[in-house]
Amino acid sequence: MSSASFHSESPLRARHDEFASGETARRATAAEDARGSADFPHATHAAQVAWIPWGESAEIVGVFDRVETEYAAIRRGAALCDQPQRGTLEICGRDRVEFLQRMLTQDMKGFSTGHTREAFWLNRKGRIEADLLLCEIGDRILIDCARAVAVNTATTLTNFVFAEDVTIANVSSRDYRLAVHGPETLHLLELAGVNAQAVETLASLHTCVATSIGDISCVLARVDTCGVCGIEIFVERTGALALWNSLLSVHDLLQGGQRRGRPCGWHAFNMARIEGGTPLFEVDFGPASLPHETGLIDRRVSFTKGCYLGQEVVARMNSLGKPKQIVRAFRMMSDSLPVESAQIFAVGNEGSIGDEVGVVTSSTMSPMLGAACVGFATVRYAHSSAGTELIIAADGRPERATVQAELAAVKIPVESGTSEKQI
Repeated sequence: MSSASFHSESPLRARHDEFASGETARRATAAEDARGSADFPHATHAAQVAWIPWGESAEIVGVFDRVETEYAAIRRGAALCDQPQRGTLEICGRDRVEFLQRMLTQDMKGFSTGHTREAFWLNRKGRIEADLLLCEIGDRILIDCARAVAVNTATTLTNFVFAEDVTIANVSSRDYRLAVHGPETLHLLELAGVNAQAVETLASLHTCVATSIGDISCVLARVDTCGVCGIEIFVERTGALALWNSLLSVHDLLQGGQRRGRPCGWHAFNMARIEGGTPLFEVDFGPASLPHETGLIDRRVSFTKGCYLGQEVVARMNSLGKPKQIVRAFRMMSDSLPVESAQIFAVGNEGSIGDEVGVVTSSTMSPMLGAACVGFATVRYAHSSAGTELIIAADGRPERATVQAELAAVKIPVESGTSEKQI
């Protein structure tokens, strides 16, 4: 994970600790416990909120209470995530869309109020400076990025502003970031007071709305990171605690009082986003990566637009037809789970361990695949074809794994507020 020269503390920290130590954290029903034991043979329970470092940019919640119930909220209810590791940029001025069209990898033509797009910001060598989610809300564009690169991204973009009517600001100290994931997400937002028109807009992907929840102004953007409905929330830091409490107060009202929604930490979210086929900047790729190496080239890069910074490198790589290495999904053949940075080797003669060809970037036990061990890895392109067998160091032993055809491997059924996608 990347580091930065600052540290972002969650304004919700005291609230999280209160949740974990108070009565609410101990109200899991017997049915939830039974379901968790069946679905999660290695489930863990936290006596208090487990905070984990995110580089030097923030500390995030690893688990609030039980990983299994937090994961279940993503798959069956609505899971509320605190995101102090995320930063926000704000771009204003009448030339903002045209300026970004010349700067970013994504085609920004037609980008108008209520739209979102994903793009890379590259340097002159074609390496990824930032992975961006852009939200046009009418009078300005809000951009989600990693908090660790927010300052540099604002500065380097500003260096290319000349006569254009464009201003770029890092507003990460002003704005804060939450998210909700799960098939009940839109229902939760509606019950919390988001107006029907905004909820209807968010039923489609690549949309955003400026709205309010109660008297708290916020911007909501639809991004299905976990394969189910996902909403990224931009809110002023001063209103983050009130918004968190407001959304939590709705949870027990869903489905006749069942605990369908709950606070969710990194570990459960990480399981779901790996299943959902979503590699992350700072985790599965980073500033040393080229766009073609991320596995996200089709989602982030347009090959029909004009020039942008780093475009020559991207075009040259595209003409070659393959990068040296690429992020791919893998599935273990055994029940051994490799850890981040585990070495990956080719299968040599007669099944022996061959040359080192990659490294694991993230991994998890997948409940949707019957507790199969899956993950993402950066592997040499020559060993990245679907069905290729690899050897990965796991639990101190060399274990076999198979490269998957897609970044995601199972299909989540279409539910209310959910986009069907291969995951």
